[in-house]
Amino acid sequence: MSLTATHRSSGDFRADRRYEYARAAFDERDFAAAADLARQVIELAPGFAAAHALLGRSLAMTGPQGEAVTALLQALELEPEDALGLRIDLARLGALEPGAAIADGYVRALFDGYAPRFEKHLTESLGYCGPDLIVEALRRVCATGSHPVHFERALDLGCGTGLMAKALQGAFGTMEGVDLSGRMLERARQSGLYAGLHQGHLTPFLVGRGEGEADLVIAADVFIYLADLAPVFRETHRVLKPGGLFVFTVQSHPGDGVVLGHDARYAHSETCLRELAETVGFTILVFERASIREDRGAPVPGFLCVLQR
Repeated sequence: MSLTATHRSSGDFRADRRYEYARAAFDERDFAAAADLARQVIELAPGFAAAHALLGRSLAMTGPQGEAVTALLQALELEPEDALGLRIDLARLGALEPGAAIADGYVRALFDGYAPRFEKHLTESLGYCGPDLIVEALRRVCATGSHPVHFERALDLGCGTGLMAKALQGAFGTMEGVDLSGRMLERARQSGLYAGLHQGHLTPFLVGRGEGEADLVIAADVFIYLADLAPVFRETHRVLKPGGLFVFTVQSHPGDGVVLGHDARYAHSETCLRELAETVGFTILVFERASIREDRGAPVPGFLCVLQR
């Protein structure tokens, strides 16, 4: 369980100050004190979702799981968009299906706060190399087909600050991107590389595209926030031209299906990815193990895939 800085103010100075004491106690792993202080905050500001969330997370660490779930559900009722990531806690406590753990509101809040330091942290601290791996895979595929690495129309799913467009600069005619985070899109816009940028979820964005309009669809390190990839795969297949390419990276695990990891990200199995690709009608050109970033200094297992319509 971890706290998020997305809590805003309760509107009561005394409650806010006590909430900060509760956060400090939680960070010091004094969960009993954190729970006691969180209850005091709730007495002062009953509608403060972050205090209910902190109470639930503290109780989850000290034992009374039923009370923890009640507190977390109360917080979710007060903050239904789930910027606080409450669904992840509820899934870990068995009160919610893992596939419903990561809400759009959580991802949006996470990356809105992350945007100013995103590129530096990702590339310098986490050793992120997803765009480079994708470009290298596309070069291999194009070399096999004896044609240049150039795509007239490309779509960048979960484009973030535009790292993918920068890595592919000069290899596409036009590229459009979509992301949940408005602040990430502001940074992508500054690159001047996108013909269009759209704020929203991947699937509705794809649904709104014309059939067979794209030569390339990219999803770099975005599927870690999606459990069910079937709608995205189906719509991607529809919007690609015959022979068009779908390239993506995912986090992986050695079992079956999809799991919610301790890092609050989804990991997909090789079997489920291959079956989904074949069911939708893709031809698998590249399917290989790859680590695109690190976690606490250790490579995170994943797959790099290139599919063709």
